[in-house]
Amino acid sequence: MNRRGSWHDPRDNTNHDPRSTIHGMFSTEDTIVAIATPPGRGGLGVVRISGPSAQSVATSLLERAKPLRPRHATLTRVRGVDDVVATLFASPQSFTGDDVVEISAHGSPVVLQAIVDAALREGARLAEPGEFTLRAFLHGRLDLVQAEAVADLIDAVTPLQARSAFDQLEGTLTRAISTIDAVLFDLIARLEASLDFPEEGYHFIEPGAVADAIREVRLRVEALGAESRRGRLMREGAQVVIVGKPNVGKSSIFNSLAGASRVIVADQAGTTRDLVTERVDVAGIPVTLVDTAGIRESMDLVEREGVDRAKGAAAVAALLLVVFDRSAPWTVEDQAILEQTFGRPRLIVLNKCDQRREAPDPAVEETVVVEVSARSGSGMEELRVAMLSALGARPDLRDTPAVSNLRHASLLETALSSLVRAEAAASAGPATPEEFILIDLQQARAVLEEITGRRTSDDLLRHIFERFCIGK
Repeated sequence: MNRRGSWHDPRDNTNHDPRSTIHGMFSTEDTIVAIATPPGRGGLGVVRISGPSAQSVATSLLERAKPLRPRHATLTRVRGVDDVVATLFASPQSFTGDDVVEISAHGSPVVLQAIVDAALREGARLAEPGEFTLRAFLHGRLDLVQAEAVADLIDAVTPLQARSAFDQLEGTLTRAISTIDAVLFDLIARLEASLDFPEEGYHFIEPGAVADAIREVRLRVEALGAESRRGRLMREGAQVVIVGKPNVGKSSIFNSLAGASRVIVADQAGTTRDLVTERVDVAGIPVTLVDTAGIRESMDLVEREGVDRAKGAAAVAALLLVVFDRSAPWTVEDQAILEQTFGRPRLIVLNKCDQRREAPDPAVEETVVVEVSARSGSGMEELRVAMLSALGARPDLRDTPAVSNLRHASLLETALSSLVRAEAAASAGPATPEEFILIDLQQARAVLEEITGRRTSDDLLRHIFERFCIGK
């Protein structure tokens, strides 16, 4: 009981729950419809209907007297359109929590659109992007982390991205945050109880133990945040730019890493005159590989423009592969490129190691040097491992990171800052009022609840769900 004479539960967030205020964003009473499969022709396509009137809308479309049986695929026909298979997922045991009817038809865009148009005539509304998943969130079928993981799973381009998104969809991050939240709740409750009985002298947690308890929570939050850089790298990828003099084998290395002959390779210097990009999978990390024009002085206007573009790409790269010819003598131009890229995240790549004549000496101790032969493939696997390490990933990525979302990482940093302040205040001893400690602890807890969606503004929800495709 607090000083006003009523019990206060720190977990009571009714006034902040977005599920109680979201009605201004989308009407959750409408029945919505959309094509749930990608645009274009295919063997099959799916139209999804969800909402209170989903069954009646479907009944109006189908040439079928009997109602659909829940979770039973039924061969039937949409009047005047196509033979279909219709499946009812009854509320609340559906993806959205509403009644859902999925109609599988032939994958012609004309056929699928005709089914949608028929549903619209029967009173359904065209779904907004992400509205099916939004309803799953509003009905408590998913929390916000899991809802965001749905979009990540759809957008995944590497097996590791898909696995990480599926892990979050399964609730790995949610469980980690819930564990931290439970400890915070207990700590806050004990401190509030001590404040509510000051005259009696009750201490529901010893003053000396408060700092230790906060430190335990801080370390758990730090552990989650420590993986966020690797997680974001896996989710968002990185741009790796290959630079060097003409004819040192940049394009050969590009082709070898890309696994295809994307760039013309010739003995003539200056073959590449523009930026060539390719998205490649490096042990689960989506890397945008950029081949550039050879850096040298030239009177050719086109080649000079290519060199300028190469320098521009190098300026924003997450990592540079600075390539030198292992079979040729070290030159003034080589030294200039080495100096120009100093201080940037880079790997020195000595190509043509199978034709070694005079070994160039980069003479930079802090830079990793990898010897390769793009022609034979020697050293290319070592180069991939070195790239992963330089980008901040581990060569063995079997244990996927829990935090891969920028929003989650940013909120974890904010929570960590509050916990650091609370720990410092608690460590200062009895001179610090417990109310001050409580303010920071409550702020940290509120921020953690933003991650899972217990405290989230309508604007943020709109921003998150608008990036979904229509039909999901």
